[in-house]
Amino acid sequence: MVTALKFAEVIEAADCLSEDEQETLLKVLQKRLAERRRLEVAEDIKEARLEHQRGETLEATPDELMDEILA
Repeated sequence: MVTALKFAEVIEAADCLSEDEQETLLKVLQKRLAERRRLEVAEDIKEARLEHQRGETLEATPDELMDEILA
């Protein structure tokens, strides 16, 4: 069973790593975050397509979309 660590404990543990290990850890975390974001975007796209198929979307011009985003 994996025990959840507190953020401060993780930071403290990272301080015990060598500089190379810290750089590797950073790269691993960045890749994991990027993958998580990709999965979230893919899920959003899937949901948007389903909404469109169900007729739950409205037509809009690019200007209307930008107005809504910036509002």
